[in-house]
Parts: sequence; C-alpha cells; structure tokens
Amino acid sequence: MNAAVARFAKTAGPPLWLLLELTYRCPLHCVFCYNPTDFANTGPELATADWIRVLREARALGAVQLGLSGGEPLARDDLEEIVAEAHALGFYINLITSGVGMTEPRIKALKAAGLDHIQLSFQDSTREMNDFLSSTRTFELKAKVAGLIRAYDYPMVLNVVLHRLNIDHVGEILAMAEALGAQYVELANTQYYGWAWLNREQLLPSRAQLQRAEAVTRAFRERVGGQMQIYFVVPDYFETRPKACMNGLGSVFLAIAPDGTALPCHAARMLPGLELPNVREADIGSIWYDSQAFNRFRGDDWMKEPCRSCPEKVKDFGGCRCQAYLLTGDADNADPVCDLSPHHGLVTEAVARAERAAAAPAAAPAPSGRAPGLTFRDHRVSIPVVIEEKRT
Repeated sequence: MNAAVARFAKTAGPPLWLLLELTYRCPLHCVFCYNPTDFANTGPELATADWIRVLREARALGAVQLGLSGGEPLARDDLEEIVAEAHALGFYINLITSGVGMTEPRIKALKAAGLDHIQLSFQDSTREMNDFLSSTRTFELKAKVAGLIRAYDYPMVLNVVLHRLNIDHVGEILAMAEALGAQYVELANTQYYGWAWLNREQLLPSRAQLQRAEAVTRAFRERVGGQMQIYFVVPDYFETRPKACMNGLGSVFLAIAPDGTALPCHAARMLPGLELPNVREADIGSIWYDSQAFNRFRGDDWMKEPCRSCPEKVKDFGGCRCQAYLLTGDADNADPVCDLSPHHGLVTEAVARAERAAAAPAAAPAPSGRAPGLTFRDHRVSIPVVIEEKRT
C-alpha cells in the first residue's frame, strides 16, 4: 500500500451499509438485472456459518444497515437463521425480494426472527407486462405477497424499475401501488450495468418518455399528498452531472457476493485491476481498511482530469466507476454522464439512438413471445462484459 492510499485508509469511516447478496439463484429472468452476466466467474455460495461470521465482524466494525438480496434471497433455506443473528447483533434489516418463495409461514418466521423491512419488486402494473419482463408468471403471486406484508404489519414498500418498455405505464403503476396500500414507492430508472447493459439499446427511454413520466408522478404526488412517498430516480444518461456513486467507493458501502467476494459496489466485479478480496480468506476489518480494492478509489489521487481539479469532486467523487469503465474502457476516467467529460458524447449518442428507437414502429414479437434483441437474465448462462467501443 503506497503512502497516499495508506493515508486515505486510515481516515476511512466504518462500512455503515452492509449488503449481503445471499445467492445469485433467482426464478425471475429480468432484462435489467444488476447481477453479473459472467456467472462462470463466480464461485459456490457461502455456508450459513460464513454469513454469520461476516455479520459479526461487520457489526463489530460499526455496520448498522443490512440489506439481504440476491438473486432471490428467499431461495436460501437459512434466511431466517441469518435474520435472527442480524437482529441479535442490532442491525436494521431490509429484505429485497421478488416475493417468490414468500408464504405465510415464512413471513411469520421472518417476523419472529426480527426482520424490520421488506421491499417488494414489481415489473409493471399488469400481469402481461410484469410476467413478460421477468419471463415468469409471478404477478398474482406478488399481489398476494403484498397482502402478507400488510397483514404482518410491515411498511408497504414497492420497487419498480423503469425503462423504455414500461415507463409510459407510470400512472397505472402508481394506481396499482395505491390499490395495494403502498406507503413508499421507488420508481427506479434502470442503471445500465449487468444485464441492463446488454439490453441498453432496447431499454433506454426517450427524453419525451421520461418527461411524461415525471409529470404523471408529480400530479399523482399532489393528489395523494402524504399518504404515499414516491421516489423517482432519474436515469443517469439524462443528467449533466453524475451521481455520487455509493458516496464514493470505500466510503460507507460494503457488498458481499454469494461466493464471498467483497465489493465496494454491486457491479465492481467487472473492473479490471481491482484485486477483490474474499471473506473466506480475510476478515471484514482487513478487507475494509487494508485491501487494494477498497482503497483503490478512496480520496482523489486516482482521479484524472477534469475531475482532479474540479471543485465538484467533493460532491460526486467522479461519478460511477463502473459506468466510466463500460463507456470508456478506463475506470479512472470521469463518468461520461458529466458534460465536462471529454467522453460525454458517448452518452448523448446513446440517448439519440434511444430517441430514434422510441419513434420507430414497434418490432414484431419473436416466435418465443420475447421482444427482439432482448437478453433475459439466466444464471445458467455466462456472458462476458463488453465495453462500449467493442460492442459495435
């Protein structure tokens, strides 16, 4: 570790937000999934004892917020045991789920174990589009799970990922959320990495679609007032400044993949030269403070211009490293979402293609019933990550 890296390692705070991706197994095949596409480069899942050890080490370090995700975390038979241990340690625990695998006995057991919060995903407001986008028949099941969440006195939190194929349905999605008794709704525009990166040309909406969706959301907010909190997350490609990804890598967020790989963000496995540690071989303290992966993007010594001399670097930390890599081939570059980046044209060109595609007549469905050009998530398939310049 060089002197500059050591300096930033010493000043790093604890990993306040811990995400355990318990499994990559998932019954859904979402076209926008953020899980890696190159599943062949992942190892076997951690055992229960390993997850419990991770929880204890992270809590001792100061972690307080725990997310349990996947894949589908309900695919793990030991989920209740993991929740019970996390509760005993004092974590606030959020289960991020498609609902598949949730039954009344199971939600009752999770409630008894100390689960604090459930975020339920929908793909759309109708059975046809919800089931198409996930390539599964799950719409009625999700509605039943929403009823269980209410019955067991959890806050009703819905998440819907938006993209070109469903963003025009925002009004119907919000009406569905209201009918289900949702208290919180996250309309999260797709972030283009993982499987969404493979499908970007089919998923990126037009600016007109985005503006209509925002207007519908504003009108709905005005009507329901404080009965429902709605969060509309604008897609990066339509901004001129990047998001402060994870508040800066190695700042507050620590993810553990199903095979034990420790990640400074969900998608960091793709970044070349990042020496990702594994909890099978190292404790959380040494991973967080001493590993190359978690120190690599701390501070600003790694930054290139225009970020290095930019006064906004303390706000956005250069933006998303994975987006910089996918679009430019170099994770040290400024996030091309920023209009100060010399690579910003890559973003505007992608948006321009989306505008043309949205204006074109819809393509006929494939014989399989799937939309032409879409690649559906499948953990049995491994597709290497390909950066922008090599896609065409």
